[in-house]
Amino acid sequence: MRWDGQQLGTEKPSALPGLAKLNNLVRSVQTPEFAGVTFHEVLAKSALNKIPRQSQMPFGWTINPYRGCSHACVYCFARPTHSYLDFNAGDDFDNQVVVKINVADVLAKEVAKPSWGKYPVALGTNTDPYQRAEGKYSLMPGIITTLANSGTPLSILTKGTLLRRDLPLLADVAQTVPVDLAMSIAIYDDELQKSIEPGTPSAKARLATVTAVRNAGLDCSVFLMPILPYLTDTKAHLDEALRQVKAAGGTSVLFTSLYLKPGVKPWFMHWLERQHPELVPKYTALYARGQYAPKEYRTWLAARISPLIRAHGLERGREDPATGGIRSKALGMLRNDAGERPAFSSDDGSTGARILPSTEQPMLF
Repeated sequence: MRWDGQQLGTEKPSALPGLAKLNNLVRSVQTPEFAGVTFHEVLAKSALNKIPRQSQMPFGWTINPYRGCSHACVYCFARPTHSYLDFNAGDDFDNQVVVKINVADVLAKEVAKPSWGKYPVALGTNTDPYQRAEGKYSLMPGIITTLANSGTPLSILTKGTLLRRDLPLLADVAQTVPVDLAMSIAIYDDELQKSIEPGTPSAKARLATVTAVRNAGLDCSVFLMPILPYLTDTKAHLDEALRQVKAAGGTSVLFTSLYLKPGVKPWFMHWLERQHPELVPKYTALYARGQYAPKEYRTWLAARISPLIRAHGLERGREDPATGGIRSKALGMLRNDAGERPAFSSDDGSTGARILPSTEQPMLF
């Protein structure tokens, strides 16, 4: 397996909480390159994950080569998924990362089945496929190649600048299947970004990756998500963010306000108490009724940012109606059983790809 020369020690599954559920665990490994992080290498039983949604679109497929994420974003919606393994949604999510080391091989068997419909597959809608561990495990080239060889469209949403490593491959496979790419860059204040997204590349590095994508001949959307009330929702911050996105070559922008689902809210509020205690009463009031910011706030935010998007010559991007990731160009090519292209009503009343309303939050990592 990988990292044999760097292994510091392998724990027995019974010694770690929840790992008894991983009957496919190969080993747990640490390395000096990732101080404080333990990787649990598993043999995946499946690669493709069907997203159940009550939607006119009858499918939504994702692949998650990693579970947990060293990006350590305080607001990450996927944190509660770690509780299945009896890990906590806080430090364990950041430091206990499950790696599906055979994911490409399993995927090859799944897409070879006659029943596979070659529906668009989204990567990065749960945990980031280009988090730092990908530099060691290199799972993505095999996934990309396997999908492309089977004629399956793919989309990738990431905060990882390691995406640049695979741009030649992505540009090549884009000649045969639809490929859609997006960078998540929510915060353009360096100090705030390092505090709330401590494991991520800087906004500057991610913007440079957007430029690299464009130079490779591919479009690149930017997810301005989440917008943090009272922290990144000022007109000055939004205007500067959009200026930088445009300068980097971003082709569209998607935005939404902070989403605090159960399991995430306590972790976020703990961070807020440490870093911005003056905002605790405001956030308590704002999210008193649930996990979403109130409709009034979301309406106010849309009214503030939409004119800025137009002023910077950017278009408002569209999410995949099923996964919440970047919308695949392939969705417009697919037909239903009656031979008709499915239509969705958008926010402005037109037909085409449905823009998710603010209460349907995208599945970010």
